[in-house]
Amino acid sequence: MNRTSLGVVGIVLLALLFVASSSLFIVRQGEQALVLRFGAVADPEDPIKGPGLHAKKPFIEEVVRYDARLLDVDPPAEQVILADQKRIEVDTYTRFRISDPLLFYQAVRTEEGARSRLREIVNNSLRRVLGNVMLPSVLSAEREQIMHEIQQQVSETAKSLGVTVVDVRIRRADLPAETSQAIFRRMESERQREAAEARAQGYERAQQIRASADRERTIILAEAQKQSQILRGQGDSDANKVYAEAFSADPNFFAFYRSLTAYRQALSDSNTTFVLTPDSDFFKFFHNAPEHR
Repeated sequence: MNRTSLGVVGIVLLALLFVASSSLFIVRQGEQALVLRFGAVADPEDPIKGPGLHAKKPFIEEVVRYDARLLDVDPPAEQVILADQKRIEVDTYTRFRISDPLLFYQAVRTEEGARSRLREIVNNSLRRVLGNVMLPSVLSAEREQIMHEIQQQVSETAKSLGVTVVDVRIRRADLPAETSQAIFRRMESERQREAAEARAQGYERAQQIRASADRERTIILAEAQKQSQILRGQGDSDANKVYAEAFSADPNFFAFYRSLTAYRQALSDSNTTFVLTPDSDFFKFFHNAPEHR
């Protein structure tokens, strides 16, 4: 075989290899595929959903592959107005799977196109459902039911895209920053008002307690003074009675005792000067002492 024949054989083999590579394709695990002929699906009744080696007509058919695994949509947070006119920022995520490759190709063509459409669907359902609930419901155990209702609406609408929505979740639901600041300032003012009211009530109560204590103190002191005056009067009465009995037993001694008391009180100060006659009654006991019996 000459060189020309070898060259022809080589060209033929390369052509056959090229044709074979153009006619065969592999669908991997986790993939599904559609065979397109001039931009249209070659076999609408039989999309390729399983892995393996498959054949197509070279040059006139092409293969479009789609992921058969779960895909996600993670849109940016959206501001939603609730039924009580509260505005909140809601952050969601969605999980979906391409269940009908043919319908998917006809509706959105690409996964990015599907994500864009699902963002709109989720956003619309989110506003529709949350527009009928109050803020406490979103922050309570009712949130699970709200997410289930949103998922049902999204799933029903997404069927026309050839996808099955597996899950829709509210990851975060917060008040906007400006609303949070306003609420914080209002709460701060409310707490300050409550604190001022509590202080005023405490001051009023303290005044009442002080007034009550002062009143009880005055009553106790008055009662004590009354009792002391009564006891002092009784003591003085008893003392005077004793003195009277003692002094009545010896009037001269009583007069002598009274004079000594007067001397002690009058003459205790060295600067005191008396101008009296020697025979004055004040000094009578200096001349004659009383007789003792």
